[in-house]
Amino acid sequence: MKTRILLTGASGSVGYEALKQLISLKDKFEITVFDLKTPKNEKLLGKFSNDIRLFYGDIAHPEATAEASKNQDFVIHLAALIPPAAYNDKALTEKINAQGTKNLIGNLEKYSPGAFLAYSSSVATYGDRLKNPYIKVTDPLKPSLGDYYAETKIMAEEAIRNSQLRWTIFRLSAIMGAGNHKISGLMFLMPLETPVEITTPEDTARAFVHAVEHKEELQGKIFNLGGGEKNRIIYRDLLQKSFRIYGLGELNFPEGAFAKRNYHCAYYADSDELENILHFRRDTIDTYFQKVKASVPAVQRFFTGLFKGIVKKSLLSKSEPYAAYKSGDSDKMKYYF
Repeated sequence: MKTRILLTGASGSVGYEALKQLISLKDKFEITVFDLKTPKNEKLLGKFSNDIRLFYGDIAHPEATAEASKNQDFVIHLAALIPPAAYNDKALTEKINAQGTKNLIGNLEKYSPGAFLAYSSSVATYGDRLKNPYIKVTDPLKPSLGDYYAETKIMAEEAIRNSQLRWTIFRLSAIMGAGNHKISGLMFLMPLETPVEITTPEDTARAFVHAVEHKEELQGKIFNLGGGEKNRIIYRDLLQKSFRIYGLGELNFPEGAFAKRNYHCAYYADSDELENILHFRRDTIDTYFQKVKASVPAVQRFFTGLFKGIVKKSLLSKSEPYAAYKSGDSDKMKYYF
């Protein structure tokens, strides 16, 4: 008998990789997918219609996940509003990430009380760790000032822990793949000296898929999910290498362009614990850069190089820390410096 699996958020970078991996094992799994109905998602997910049961809806509505929640054995819950959108609307972020999770839990408790729920939380819940960059899952959760996204992840975690379901929670490190991280104004929010432990979408998805066979070891536990020692890098170096790959040259922005505090990311001191159970790691920081380089056409790199000054000027105009720095407004500057 096949294991019945519900996957939410299949259109995201991790969700899409999880969907592909689940379908590759469709002889073992009966797959149900729930996602927001948009033209993009319909095009992305519709091509798998012969292999999955597909439901669309707004997870913030209590009844939206009811039908998809019926008769499920295992649930991979990835649906969420993520940054930068999550930073712009506190009410909407809470509605989707926290209330949406509560709605899903309620429907699962009603229609699939024996289901096991695997939830994707975030390193953002630990907040600024520049001064103490080795994180353990037992560390206090202290989101950075104004980080609504992290706050809603903590709310969702609490709802899961208090539910009647069996569950596990994975606090994801920085998820970085060749196609899911574009250079944008968001990059200026992270201090350049931040230690970063990345995990690729492929490896992250593999952890959730492998979790199906390891419920007993995971039950009622929270884990830090990270790429491990081979995926660690200082943000300045990560950004500089990325700039060169894209044809943008040196990382030569003026003083005040990058925040000095109040973000997140660090190294996971205990991420090997989950790896020892699920054996999900395949990528390293080197393979990540190889994938990024392969994803950038040579012609794109050439023309970007021709106009790199204009591109970087445009990027700088989107830097919130730089705008605060130039304004001298102490209320605005407290978030970043």
